[in-house]
Amino acid sequence: MSATAPCLSVACAPPPAGFARMSETDSSSHGHRRDEDARLMRRIAQGDRAAFATLYDRFSRPLYATALRILNDARESEDLLQEVFLALWEKAGDFESARGTAFTWAVTFTRNRAIDRIRMRRRRSELLSQSAPEDIGYVTDSGPDSADQAATAEQSAAVRTAVAALPPEQKIALEMAFFSGLTQQEIADRLQEPLGTIKARIRRGLLKLRDLLAARP
Repeated sequence: MSATAPCLSVACAPPPAGFARMSETDSSSHGHRRDEDARLMRRIAQGDRAAFATLYDRFSRPLYATALRILNDARESEDLLQEVFLALWEKAGDFESARGTAFTWAVTFTRNRAIDRIRMRRRRSELLSQSAPEDIGYVTDSGPDSADQAATAEQSAAVRTAVAALPPEQKIALEMAFFSGLTQQEIADRLQEPLGTIKARIRRGLLKLRDLLAARP
């Protein structure tokens, strides 16, 4: 699709009041909404920005609520919502009304993306537990609190800056681990390197990161 995706912020267009309270017993209204949503998806597939804005008005709040229930993080849920709507803009042509409603399709998409983020958090935590030296400052409790702290925006920005200063082979391994959520075995497979080599690169990279982060003012 050649058109540029419209603004994707929860503040751009709040959903109509009462949308989430639509009665499930009102089959006529539900059927009308289902057909209208399907028409919007067809228009979006043709690059119709107005249709996209209308769909955003309808879906943004319930999709955000879905993400928030899974991620339990408002900022991350907002980021995910933008990611989901960008994907809906790009993939609208893949929607098939015969297989379900547009809303169900969007909710499933949101849920799957949110679960992927949870898995990425866990992989990062496992990587640090397996590879980081004890004095690096990252190995604490392996519970959800430490994983959430590692995912904060400020710390993430600092880590990205430090990773950029690493030797290329260490940088690639750590970027694949931290920012792509891959396990050490997956990194070894993708780079076609022995697992031991990848573990050593990650450990050396983490040691270097410790020094770089410690030198921050």
